[in-house]
Amino acid sequence: MFAQTISTSQATAECPECAGNVSFNGKTMKGEIVTCPDCGAELEVTEINPITLELAPKEEEDWGE
Repeated sequence: MFAQTISTSQATAECPECAGNVSFNGKTMKGEIVTCPDCGAELEVTEINPITLELAPKEEEDWGE
């Protein structure tokens, strides 16, 4: 399976949590986790053309199970 990437010189996407702008420089990869500079939410890149962000899934603690 090939990872989808897009080369961005200066792209932005909207944070789904606070509607702030998240900037991207260089290559962006689908599945990449980024942090919103305004609210600190962890976001996952779900699409790359155009760049679409969703709240990153929270990893649940398994407490040694």
